[in-house]
Amino acid sequence: MTGIPDIIAPGLSVLFCGINPGLLSAQLKQHFARPGNRFWPALHLSGFTPRLLKPSEQFTLLDHGLGITNMVARPTARADELSGQEFVQGAEILTALAVEYAPQTVAVVGIGAYRMGFGRPKATIGAQDERLGPSRLWVLPNPSGLNAHYQLPALAEEFGKLRRSLG
Repeated sequence: MTGIPDIIAPGLSVLFCGINPGLLSAQLKQHFARPGNRFWPALHLSGFTPRLLKPSEQFTLLDHGLGITNMVARPTARADELSGQEFVQGAEILTALAVEYAPQTVAVVGIGAYRMGFGRPKATIGAQDERLGPSRLWVLPNPSGLNAHYQLPALAEEFGKLRRSLG
């Protein structure tokens, strides 16, 4: 099983960066494909998309100026199966993507992945001081159903803060 192709184009408003593909996502070649994942509902409820998209419609994100990649390409059942080195390498790859494609904002979807990959153990959710190449950097909560800290309304609110920051 391999990773999932990036959904990316030059000059996006936001390039979302997930942690890594789950096993179902890798099998289907669709980002955030697990039914309990709240990425797609949060994207819609925050106003990024006019309707709730299905994972199978992922390429329509480009029509909205949005894209998706992953910090680590290797699929796993759980993100805690990844090594610190994989996160560091992923951060380097993400930085290179930001330089090449120049999205307005790169949004890392998962604070743990951001903290490990970029060596920022005290980072918080929201806008970050650093940039990735020409792109602003933002951290969002992990939308996995396993993340009990954020229920869907709170998750959508965090996505909405990012959307409103785009102006």
